[in-house]
Amino acid sequence: MLKQCRSLLSRSLQSAKWGDGFESRAAYSTSLQDFAATGNANGRVFAPYTIYKGKASLSISPVLPTFVKMDSDIGGLKVNRRGSMMLTFCPAIGERKYDWEQRQKFALSPTEVGSLISMGAHDASEFFHDPSMKSSNAGQVSKKLCIKALDGGNGYLISLTVTNNILKSNERFNIPVTTAEFAVLKTACSFALPHIMGWDRLTNQSPKGIKGSPSKVNSKQHFDLEWDR
Repeated sequence: MLKQCRSLLSRSLQSAKWGDGFESRAAYSTSLQDFAATGNANGRVFAPYTIYKGKASLSISPVLPTFVKMDSDIGGLKVNRRGSMMLTFCPAIGERKYDWEQRQKFALSPTEVGSLISMGAHDASEFFHDPSMKSSNAGQVSKKLCIKALDGGNGYLISLTVTNNILKSNERFNIPVTTAEFAVLKTACSFALPHIMGWDRLTNQSPKGIKGSPSKVNSKQHFDLEWDR
């Protein structure tokens, strides 16, 4: 199923139309919508918001948190791994084609999502991720995401820089987004924020609390992990 999802999204990206400057195609891509028809009750729905530009595409989608059962007489669940808003960048490889295999991802934490949501028409935000920070391997691989308003207040530039000092490589993606596209990003992040924090599970639990064994969650289902291709 995972292979089918990747193939589906890859075909979606490759068939997208694009233009120069601010001319773009913004699309909602949903796959696995037929899981009910096929009887697969465990089917997942993927609905990223994707912006296509001349040199690259940008997709954003929520990655929900995972939970584990608490070792307590009362029972209940607690967050095992926090959720995030995943940004996926794909380079263009020709007219109307994007290279899914060369994608790079950046996972916004709830606090970083808050920074994006609070941005005004003339603001800028910068986020730096290093999986080996505070260790002897710090600086080997790092990612920097910059979001800044364009002059005149007519849009934003979203840039991702991936530095790999082991492979001696430096990748950069620049995505200009219109004010309308950025408004969609902010609204989507605002809607998803309580969900990536796990608060939807908190507010939807029964008054007596959660009892019994939680459904098993396979962390490998979250294939959109920032440091995996």
